[in-house]
Amino acid sequence: MGKKQVSFMCTAFRDGFQSAYGARVLTKDFLPAVEAARDAGITRFEAGGGARFQALYFYCNEDAFDMMDAFRATVGPEANLQTLSRGVNVVGLESQSSDVIKAHADLFAKHGITTIRNFDALNDMDNLDYSGRCITDAGMKHQVSVTMMELPPGCEGSHDPEYYESVLRRILDAEIPFDSVCFKDASGTSTPAKVHETIKRARRMLPGDTHIHFHSHETSGTGVLCYKAALEAGANGVDLSLAPASGGTCQPDVVVMWHALRGTDYYLDVDIDKVLKAEGVFKDCMKDYFLPPEAMAVEPTLPWSPMPGGALTANTQMLRDNNIMDRYPEIIAAMGDAVRKGGFGTSVTPVSQFYFQQAFNNVIFGPWKKIADGYGKMVLGYFGRTPVEPDPEVVAIAAEQLGLEPTTETPRSLNDKDPAKGLGPAAERLRQEGLPVTDENTFIAATCRDKGIAFLKGEAKLGIRYAEKTADQNSAQSQSPVSYNVSVGKRTYSVTMEGNQAVVNGKAYPVEVRESTTGAQSSGQASPSGNGEPVPAPIPGIVMSMAVTPGDHVRSGDTLLVLEAMKMEVEVNSPVNGVVCSVDVSVGDQVAAEQPLVYVEKGGADE
Repeated sequence: MGKKQVSFMCTAFRDGFQSAYGARVLTKDFLPAVEAARDAGITRFEAGGGARFQALYFYCNEDAFDMMDAFRATVGPEANLQTLSRGVNVVGLESQSSDVIKAHADLFAKHGITTIRNFDALNDMDNLDYSGRCITDAGMKHQVSVTMMELPPGCEGSHDPEYYESVLRRILDAEIPFDSVCFKDASGTSTPAKVHETIKRARRMLPGDTHIHFHSHETSGTGVLCYKAALEAGANGVDLSLAPASGGTCQPDVVVMWHALRGTDYYLDVDIDKVLKAEGVFKDCMKDYFLPPEAMAVEPTLPWSPMPGGALTANTQMLRDNNIMDRYPEIIAAMGDAVRKGGFGTSVTPVSQFYFQQAFNNVIFGPWKKIADGYGKMVLGYFGRTPVEPDPEVVAIAAEQLGLEPTTETPRSLNDKDPAKGLGPAAERLRQEGLPVTDENTFIAATCRDKGIAFLKGEAKLGIRYAEKTADQNSAQSQSPVSYNVSVGKRTYSVTMEGNQAVVNGKAYPVEVRESTTGAQSSGQASPSGNGEPVPAPIPGIVMSMAVTPGDHVRSGDTLLVLEAMKMEVEVNSPVNGVVCSVDVSVGDQVAAEQPLVYVEKGGADE
């Protein structure tokens, strides 16, 4: 019997970017590496979707559809370009209505995509069915997925081979059309024995010519072992990446897997010298980007808090943005409790983000004092049915805080009835903003909301994090930004020094710093912007919207403004009845925890 060729998809330019760089990479910077990978003989690429859709609008000031077009032009017409879809959530954290789900499939096919890997974090058939049919109807190949992870030690009732067999059986019974099946372990926590047994059962259930694919990460150190276990059980293909976006939080490297298969019954059909050359080009492309140290590390405690590689660096990047990276160990430790009580949804987007957001809130505000919107809706049933019943006390807290009752209605049905969701409201928003109403713009507005509108209006801000350079490497004008919180009187400013520019609360000012010749202090003295009591920021974040202006009468509990932190919207409310004396921040400002945002004079409002 001859050796068995292992097919693979190159994930470097989608999952690799998400897992290593928080998805914040500019298209022009990586296309030379795509070209080199093409020249090395790689023909199947992950080219977008998932976090590489929204992140382009949120952080890169780029159009994801333009990126997909450029990718297709680079690899040529014959390459298999694949993207990632989150079932009824398509490319975001919130579920969508039927017309948006269909538009997703139609637009991705229009912009050169061949295959879509479609998954649901809850393994809920209602979430997979319609989205899968839309992908097939658009003329693309549908790779239906079963999502996997390891439960925290001591938990049971789901995420074992019997459970995954039942999920696959439900996919077959629902007659969801598909071209291949993927078993997707985004956290990389499944044990090799579990992977082997799961794939072995799937191979017995499926027709012999069905392509079975396995996906994992190296974050917990077992990625290559799990890949070999999957292949030995009957899988046909795996996901592999290229350095520097390989290993650690990413997929195993093509070169590493090629080496691991030497002397076995399996092989990768690649010219390894050309692959090494392509990796050299890729490393050069990425040399100016900040590569977080946690992206390249194995994390032994991950099975206790199954954080996907693709979410880990995205979250640490946001913590760095808000100058609270020091809280990460507490947050990741608290994530295990969020998993234990949340109904065992698979830790993959959006559920992984819900787990992390709830852990963040439990650390910042106190355990279960503030329910994250996504986590609360998940335990209440608004994203579908969780594998097991969530903790009843948490369900009760979520219902009270969010003002929602538990539901068994499907997300798509709920969204189809929601007048705020769908292509119609998105198109109307475009018209209100004076923007062209195209299919692409409407989809961007529907899935990226305010940030999508900001991009289309030319108001998006670049959020790329570059590597710090030493004085020997570059002049002070191009050194990595340094951030400070500066308090003057009652006001606190977020100040980032970028060479000869100071970014103060999100606004850039030219500065010149030189040694004083007189030693005298400025005679000017800052004074508080108004009377009244300050209303501080409860957490670091970005001012997303303002609800008041100076002179407004407010009552206790009224919303003053909304902050965005960790992809959550946090309302800042008035603590008293009174009159707004001053507003000390603007939309788009980066604020620190405890920074005064608004001053309110007590007693000015009608009692």
